[in-house]
Parts: sequence; C-alpha cells; structure tokens
Amino acid sequence: MQEILKIALIQFDIAWENPAENLNRLEKWLPAQGEADVVILPEMFTTGFTMHPENVSESMEGSTVRWMKTKARTLKTAITGSIILHEKNVIYNRCLWVTPDGNIETYDKHHLFTLGEENKHYKAGTSKRIVNYKGWRICPLICYDLRFPVWSRNIEKYNILIYMANWPSTRHHAWKKLLIARAIENQTYCFGVNRTGSDGEGISYLGDSAFIDAQGYGVFLGQREGIQTFEIAWSELHDLRNKFPFLPDMDRFILPNN
Repeated sequence: MQEILKIALIQFDIAWENPAENLNRLEKWLPAQGEADVVILPEMFTTGFTMHPENVSESMEGSTVRWMKTKARTLKTAITGSIILHEKNVIYNRCLWVTPDGNIETYDKHHLFTLGEENKHYKAGTSKRIVNYKGWRICPLICYDLRFPVWSRNIEKYNILIYMANWPSTRHHAWKKLLIARAIENQTYCFGVNRTGSDGEGISYLGDSAFIDAQGYGVFLGQREGIQTFEIAWSELHDLRNKFPFLPDMDRFILPNN
C-alpha cells in the first residue's frame, strides 16, 4: 500500500468531435514525470458528448489508446478518462484505465443518459470495475452514474470513487451536491472531473471538477481550464472508517447482472 497518492484532475474545453485537436490541447496540461500517480480526464475527452459516435469512434488499437499508453509510460502515471469505443459493431462510452506498464482496464458506462438519447447510440455496460493500483482500490464511473446511489454503493470496499463527466451548467447544483453525498455515504475519497466551455450542440459546462473527502469536505475548481493535483492519505481514510464504522450497516441490494 502506497500511503500517499497524488491525483491530478484536468478540466478543459473539449473541441467538438475532434480527437486529434483534443489530444494536442491536453499536452500543455499533463503533469511532469513524478508529479502525479493518477491523471483523471473528463468523459468523452476526445470528442465531447456527441450523439454521432459513428463519426469519431475508435478501436482499442486506435490513436487515443496508443496516446494514453505512451503518456502513461513516459510520465510514469496511470491515466484514466472515457472515450467512444467500437467493438464488434457495438459502440460504448468506455472508461479506460491505463498504467505505465501498458496494462488497460475498462468500464463501460452503465447508466446511459436517456434524456439526451445516449441509449439510442451506445450500449450500456453491465458491471462495475474496481481497479487495484499501488494498493488502493478505485471505482471509476461515468457522469450520469452519479445520480444512482445503489450503483455507486461501496460494496467492494473501494477507497477512491471517480466520476468523469460532461455535466451541463443547467444542472450544476446537482453535480456539486451529489458528489458530496456519494463521498459521505460511501466513506470514500471522491473525485469528479468535468469539462468546461460549450459543445457543438450549444450546451455549456461550468467545470467545477472536485475533490471531496470521506466526510464531505472538499474543493471545487471553478470554470478555468487547467490541472490541479491533490494528495490523499490511506491512513486518514482508514482511521475515519475505524472510528465511524458505518459501511457494515449499509442496506444490501441485488442488481441484475451485478
């Protein structure tokens, strides 16, 4: 177990349906080698939240996956974010977790945003993913998943909960309150990474990527593009859970395909 973990959040204005431009924009925000253990990027960080996936979807052998593997290796950091992936003629909103040794773990977004017709263009994932990294157990989820506490429930004894998002400004109040709620109810460090600017459909985003501790206290980053790094301590979380052992009293739910 690595006692201190450094987590870097990058929020930026995503160029609409332009993967090459977005990878170029990210170059100036990435941390230097040794400055972070994990880098978190927003949802669909190469395209924005588009309902035209056939124009921009990639394979697991595509340019974005190669870029993530190269950056993870050269910066010696894990990199995670979601992109549009096709696999066997099916398209997913897929989180990739890429480590310096080239290993890749994936999570396909489970709750598709029906209000925006995401369910008509993407296939939903059926299971959560718990990543083990440097002794920490990490649960990456995507945007709309934030609204569903049963799916986020800490039955796997994870230590870090991540939401990568394109969360619009019209529902910004919910973004902030729900991140705090998920951190408190799961007694976990919680990170939310949102985009800034506006997309090709004219939808605006206020950023406010966040770090929330297990008691619900945290920092929201405002609207400016950039990177912010936070240090979290395993002993602090461990001591809190021992002092207030709330998780064993949680309700148990049986979910289909979980």
